[in-house]
Amino acid sequence: MLMVLYMQHDLSFDRFQLKGDRIARVIMQYSFGGSEVTSGNFTSTKVLPSFKKNFPEVIDGVRIYDASRIVLYKDRLFNEEGFVYSDSSFFSIFNFQLLRGGIRQVLTEPYQVVITQSTALKYFGQEDPIGKVLKVGSDQMNYTVIGVSEDCPSNSQIRYDFLASFSSLGPAQEESYFEANYTTYLLFRDASSIDGLQQKIGPFMKGEMDTQEPGAYINYIFEPFCRVHLYSEYDAMVPNSNIRYIYIIAGIALLVLIIACFTYINLSTARSIERAREVGIRKVAGAMRYQLFAQFISESFLITMIAGIISLGLVALVLSSFNELAGKQLHFSDLGRPGILLVMAGIVILISLFAGSYPALILSDFQPIKVLKGAFKNSSSGTWLRHSLIVFQFVISVFLIASTTIIGSQMRYIQNKKLGYERDHVIITRIDQKMLDKIDLIKTELKSNPNVLSVTKANFSPVHIPGGYVMSRGDQTIDQSINTRGNNIDEDYIKTNGLEIIAGSDLHHQDMVDVSKEDYKDNYFHFVLNEAAVKALGWTTEEAVGKKMYLGDGRPGEVKAVVRDFHFTSLHNTIEPLVLFPSTWGSTMMIKISGADLAGTISFLGNKWKTLAAHRPFEYHFMDEDFSKLYDAENRVAKVFNIFSGISILLACLGLFGLSAFAAKQRMKELSVRKVLGASVADIILILSGKFVKMIFLAFLIAIPLIWISMNAWLSDFYYRIHIKWWMFALAGASALSVAMLTVSIQAIRAAIANPIKSLRTE
Repeated sequence: MLMVLYMQHDLSFDRFQLKGDRIARVIMQYSFGGSEVTSGNFTSTKVLPSFKKNFPEVIDGVRIYDASRIVLYKDRLFNEEGFVYSDSSFFSIFNFQLLRGGIRQVLTEPYQVVITQSTALKYFGQEDPIGKVLKVGSDQMNYTVIGVSEDCPSNSQIRYDFLASFSSLGPAQEESYFEANYTTYLLFRDASSIDGLQQKIGPFMKGEMDTQEPGAYINYIFEPFCRVHLYSEYDAMVPNSNIRYIYIIAGIALLVLIIACFTYINLSTARSIERAREVGIRKVAGAMRYQLFAQFISESFLITMIAGIISLGLVALVLSSFNELAGKQLHFSDLGRPGILLVMAGIVILISLFAGSYPALILSDFQPIKVLKGAFKNSSSGTWLRHSLIVFQFVISVFLIASTTIIGSQMRYIQNKKLGYERDHVIITRIDQKMLDKIDLIKTELKSNPNVLSVTKANFSPVHIPGGYVMSRGDQTIDQSINTRGNNIDEDYIKTNGLEIIAGSDLHHQDMVDVSKEDYKDNYFHFVLNEAAVKALGWTTEEAVGKKMYLGDGRPGEVKAVVRDFHFTSLHNTIEPLVLFPSTWGSTMMIKISGADLAGTISFLGNKWKTLAAHRPFEYHFMDEDFSKLYDAENRVAKVFNIFSGISILLACLGLFGLSAFAAKQRMKELSVRKVLGASVADIILILSGKFVKMIFLAFLIAIPLIWISMNAWLSDFYYRIHIKWWMFALAGASALSVAMLTVSIQAIRAAIANPIKSLRTE
């Protein structure tokens, strides 16, 4: 049930959008003389008006800018991450219900804002929010509340608390194919138009670039809106999932259900001796085989129904913990949806038939004369099937144990790998222009505490640097350019984050002065490159220092230092060229602390913040939290594997327990004779355990290629990865064998210490 809820939530992402099949998200590709780069879902402001004007297939669209803003109302001050700017067409394209305000009237003028229901309650309580004025940003611009919308569903790629008019951005909204900072969604005339228009975009953009930027290359790819969450590598406003993980979780859930069914079959057949006389008497009394079959199938259905009812209670108990594990907002009430009810009813029926059919066939086929004489034995074919089920169960168990080991090893590798920067004890917080205006004072005041080692500002922390630039050598010609990631920093960035300079020298205060003019083309930049950028430009590390270069569309300067390559994206990707350049701008502050007296240091920072930046709340997190978020999906899968591998071993051992009990009962006369002839307890245990050891070994051999193929496929997503070692297989096999032998030994010991006289007299 939990897995059905999980999959239903992800598979239903954005399906509530009535026009979803006609909407596409625009992905930008570009090159300015270097290799082709994809900027993800970031596009320029000109895409929408240009495509709407030139292509009849596009009937409308919306541009979105996802920001964070300080919002003040009376004495309520919050740093709002869900502050989004959008065109006025937003509500006519997307199905977010406006509870107050008209679709055609909202977001048409600058400084208008629509808020969600929960935001209205947060700021205004029971007051009418329409017409209220909020002070937004460090400059406290007045935004008027013009509408109230429903809260965004949890299965939506678009999330907001505040939706402000796009025109509020002012000069930032000027139309250009460059400066890609916005997400663009296009509404097409019909779904088939998306692929048709895609063929026209390449030639159209070549013509546009020939007239605006000869030699440059920009192209756009259309992603179907409803496929973004599960199929796109570029996150929306919430992190994407991956259809592969849906398949993995569905597969694991199915395998565990199969194991449970096989366990039921083995336990039922193990109890067949106890019910054999019942069947014999009923057949003598005139019961037909189909009547007996119906009885045992009914029992299976009843057991499954009871299990289903109990599971509802368990789901209610553990759903909050499961939500925390899965990172979802699943609701118990979702189980009442017709589609889910139908799925669950189908599962109950299939399990009842699948698990109950074989025991029902076996029990209904007993010969009454043999059974009543006490000469009942199961057929060799029945024995073969039961042993096959045990082998299959332990194939799954060994597979899950080995997969858990390999996934865990990869995640430990990620956590322990030297990344090229120091992420421990670094506090990250947001800053704004008011703080930038007195950044030197803020640094000095914060460093007055001996536990504060260093303070820096930048656009991005070293954990994830998404910004894309074009970097040119010497004379700024296109054919000597490369595409690179970039981050604007200050003179303390390299020291605070522990980057290693391998050539040249660190930035200092004068480098910041040299870039303080308003027009960056009038400044002179001292650049810091990583090894990958130096190699891409055709230099050696030593000769790169002092080389002239240009960044973007005209930032002149020279290379001052080269830093050792560090991982500024996840380990899924190789290290790309990177340029760090001085700038007076920055939106992120990083504070390196010693780790001693953590609570006292945080309290000190909070008190200083109230004095130095009273206009915004002190909200912070640690850098290692950002690092962990890069691998949220992998960590969730690892936890799911841990849970289900434990469940699979438990279920497999239950089946093995029943089968070993059945085997002991079947061979009780033989074992009693052996004991009378002098066999020890150890001999009896070896006799009963031998065939089970062979079954576990066979399961291990079958599981090895499955583990190798599937785990290599999973690891292939990581550029930096572990190699699968022999001991990972051995550990899985030894774990399964140890648990299995412990289970079998319980029954073997019981049989070995039983009184042989009682058994022989009964026989």
